[in-house]
Amino acid sequence: MTRRLRDVGEFGLIDLIRGWIGEDLPRHVILGPGDDAAVLRPPAGRDLVVSTDAVVEDVHFRFRFESARSIGRRAMVANLSDLAAMGAEPLACVAALCAPPDLELRWVRGLVLGVLEEARTWSCPLVGGNLTSARETQLGLTVLGSVARGRDLRRHRVRAGDAIFVTGSLGGYALAVHRAEATGARIRTLPVPRLPAGRALARMPGVGGCIDVSDGLMADLGHLLEGSGLGADVDPERVPTPLGFAAACRRAGADPAELSLASGGDYELLFTLRAGASRAGLARRLGVPVSEVGRISREPGIRGGPGSDGWRHF
Repeated sequence: MTRRLRDVGEFGLIDLIRGWIGEDLPRHVILGPGDDAAVLRPPAGRDLVVSTDAVVEDVHFRFRFESARSIGRRAMVANLSDLAAMGAEPLACVAALCAPPDLELRWVRGLVLGVLEEARTWSCPLVGGNLTSARETQLGLTVLGSVARGRDLRRHRVRAGDAIFVTGSLGGYALAVHRAEATGARIRTLPVPRLPAGRALARMPGVGGCIDVSDGLMADLGHLLEGSGLGADVDPERVPTPLGFAAACRRAGADPAELSLASGGDYELLFTLRAGASRAGLARRLGVPVSEVGRISREPGIRGGPGSDGWRHF
């Protein structure tokens, strides 16, 4: 028989989730799930970093295109990526799940197990949260991390002459979504939060601005430039894409430049380096391929790719 949320109730679901979490919590978690709030003890000499994000059914995901476990993992990656962009190390997370009472329990289990899978991979334990009824499924996550005092990365530190770099590759997730919407194919592409790369950047001299590519390269580059009065020149030929990307886009009837430059969801790091900063062994130091894609200019505006506001909710 199919079990639904209404069959287990709020407190029954809480007991299930606590069982899925288990008892293995790191030393900095003084009090985990089960009380009114969790208690953490950040390491000495480090600042607390906090970020929150949410995924909403029919806005960020559709169950017919993606497994619940994959949705939970991707939601966690999106939050962890914000910590990566600050150069932070994860401490813990809390979750708020809103769902219809008739949602099948297997979907809830998949969402939670997806969150827990990424949480354990990156040492960011789930220590609490909230459950409530809603018309559509929503999963909100808040992550907490720490960074060495005074070493946090920030967006608005770019200067004219900075070289622009991006980790990994871009466009893969947008292509997967395009295929799903065109053919009904399942989305199997999952991004990786660049936490080790972010921590390495936080230790390096000569780093300017840093942001994660959630809304698209051109849009997020625009966020880096906000308020600076500066611009940027991007070389589209140097923007890294997955192996076979252009051919796959042609088969799918998609524009490779649009997907790699103006679409989001890859959660790579976009950052700048000062003109005199050492680039020797950069990929080795960050633990991920790195590509130089342009330069910060004194001339306002972004040149070299399709204009885009990126992902916008409103």
